[in-house]
Amino acid sequence: MSWNQVGLRDENRTNTSEKDVYLEFGPKPIEMYVFIDPLCPECWSLEPLLKKLSIEYGRFFTVRAIVGNLNKSFEVHNTSNPQKLKEDWDRVAKRTGMSCDGDLWLEKPITCPWKISLAVKAAEIQGNRAGKTFLRKLQEKLFINKLDISNEDVLMRAADEANLDTEEFAEDLLSSTARKAFQCDIQLTREMEISHTPTIVFFNQATDEQGIKIAGLYPYEVYERILQEILQMNPIPSEKPPLETFLQMYNVVASQEISTVYDWTPTKTEKEMKKLQFKQKAQRIPVKYGTFWKYNY
Repeated sequence: MSWNQVGLRDENRTNTSEKDVYLEFGPKPIEMYVFIDPLCPECWSLEPLLKKLSIEYGRFFTVRAIVGNLNKSFEVHNTSNPQKLKEDWDRVAKRTGMSCDGDLWLEKPITCPWKISLAVKAAEIQGNRAGKTFLRKLQEKLFINKLDISNEDVLMRAADEANLDTEEFAEDLLSSTARKAFQCDIQLTREMEISHTPTIVFFNQATDEQGIKIAGLYPYEVYERILQEILQMNPIPSEKPPLETFLQMYNVVASQEISTVYDWTPTKTEKEMKKLQFKQKAQRIPVKYGTFWKYNY
């Protein structure tokens, strides 16, 4: 469903207070199903928006990553047109500021895409947060480092960097539990008629109403407005953490993510990051498009 089909109803908004929501529904009334393809550059470009949404309104929602609608990128590659896929990736990177180097499809193409999604499900067995952290590490290795993230050695390095129990992860990667979870994601994708990644479906867990589905990338205010509509109030955004704390939280971040979260211009972001770089708190990661930073512990 496109944004034009969502049809938010401002006139129906009530004056429910944030305190009332907590009392009636509990601390996390909203569940967000985020349908992604680990190989999709648009899904990678959703990261700045999700970070800001989580920081400002994460007290209201939980996120469930669904690796459905899988491997369209690989299907394009299999049509013997890697050059087109490279151009698509480079175009997304230039538009969004989230570097994804399309040269990968000419130099080190993905060999076994289904294993990537299975690995995400295997990581989630160790907890939802573990799964999210592992997925982020995979995306960094794919879009920043141009690595074949279906390679088992790369998967194990990502698991180690995500602080997973690597022995358990290696076992779960071959388990029926991970395969069933993967199949459940595929089935859910079909049942909810997801035809594009990324797609987010917002559910209010306190009602039986259908969720609000939004496919593609939109300005931050769109996602914020949907949350307000479902909550039937305009909550005050949570205070943003200091920049260094933000870097500690995520370890590797793009300038685009910093600019989005803090509402800074690219010039302001560059200035603030150079201060941390001068203090040896951060180092610049060379990438083809945009800028990424790694926190120095």
